[in-house]
Amino acid sequence: MWIIVRLLIGIAILAILEIYFLRKAGPAVKILFPSFFQEKYKIIKRVFIIWLNLYPLVLILAYIYFAITSEGISAPESSFYDYLLIYPFWVLFLLMAQVSVYLLIIDLVKLFLLPLYKKHKSKTLKFQGIIVLVSVTFFMVYIPGRIIYDYNTVTVSNTTYTNNNLPDALNNFKIVFVSDIQADRYTDITRLRKFIDKVNEANPDLVLIAGDLITTGPDYIKTSGLETGKIKSKCGVYTCVGDHDNWAYRNDYRRSLLEVKESLLKNNIEMVDNDQREVLVEDATIGITFITNTYVGKVSDNVLDSLSSNSTGDLTIFLTHQPREYLINNAFENDFDLFLAGHTHGGQITLLFPFIQLTPTLIETNYIKGDFWFEQGNNKMLAVVTGGLGMSLAPIRYNSTPEISIITLRKKD
Repeated sequence: MWIIVRLLIGIAILAILEIYFLRKAGPAVKILFPSFFQEKYKIIKRVFIIWLNLYPLVLILAYIYFAITSEGISAPESSFYDYLLIYPFWVLFLLMAQVSVYLLIIDLVKLFLLPLYKKHKSKTLKFQGIIVLVSVTFFMVYIPGRIIYDYNTVTVSNTTYTNNNLPDALNNFKIVFVSDIQADRYTDITRLRKFIDKVNEANPDLVLIAGDLITTGPDYIKTSGLETGKIKSKCGVYTCVGDHDNWAYRNDYRRSLLEVKESLLKNNIEMVDNDQREVLVEDATIGITFITNTYVGKVSDNVLDSLSSNSTGDLTIFLTHQPREYLINNAFENDFDLFLAGHTHGGQITLLFPFIQLTPTLIETNYIKGDFWFEQGNNKMLAVVTGGLGMSLAPIRYNSTPEISIITLRKKD
């Protein structure tokens, strides 16, 4: 049922965006280039509509087949399929979304200044036409360029956590925090190794991962374990459970998670499921609480309260996959020093817009990416939401560069 609802929502959004964009683009061409509009615009419009809707049509047919037979169809792992259908769809979809955001603002201003607009309608329409064509031209270059940049680049974010009571053994201790590695055919060995090399270049004392070691299907479980196992860390590598770690096998969450855990453990990485671990650093202790809160299963209040209220150590860390507000509040109320989460992909698809991060991720959380400080009295906590590497739903990142977060501990003099 949820698949059908999600499909219908997607179709509705695409249809509304497509109608709105084309209703604005047509008059713009007609006003600025009347002869071109008469001769060629209809042909270009037809090609645009067909190419844009080919991929959604394939998805609809796949869902219908699944509904009838209960057998899923995997997308062919083919560059031809990617460049013919998938990438053109997302580029055209983003083009419409980006241009429509600015046109919507113009329409709202026109509505607010309706008497003035009616008086200068012809000039306003010409001005709007110029904005449409300039925006389309700019984003036709920017969008593919930015997608390529975000696919091939990894940024390193540095932050410092200062604590008066930090033991000397933890002074200048370096935690490298990553998430959403999501090995699949798009995040292949080349991307994985580039990401892991960046982690190792930081010379970490401890590496923590906020889950999602694969995207879906069992094919990349071994690859993810082998490549992630190449991380070099003085005090080990630990991860919590992520959403996608349950989805290697359709509806067999237990088997999926078991195989992901086994693959990681063979490569000296422990995936901890609603439990705690202590990391010894000379005479100091780092206490890590691993909370499993995913789409597959929400942590119970009893388990959450039991684990978070019994955390001990010279430095305490609350590690989970999703940056849910109630989890952040729970960690702060229980005097954790660090709250670490991923899941958001840093927004993954974020429209270019001044001062605001326009991304669908805002529907789920306001903690999209970065450092968030919480202070009350003597209680001080740093929450870090890292952008990760992988991709889901859309096989692209847009204005969301993959990220490695480095947290350096400092004892305040």
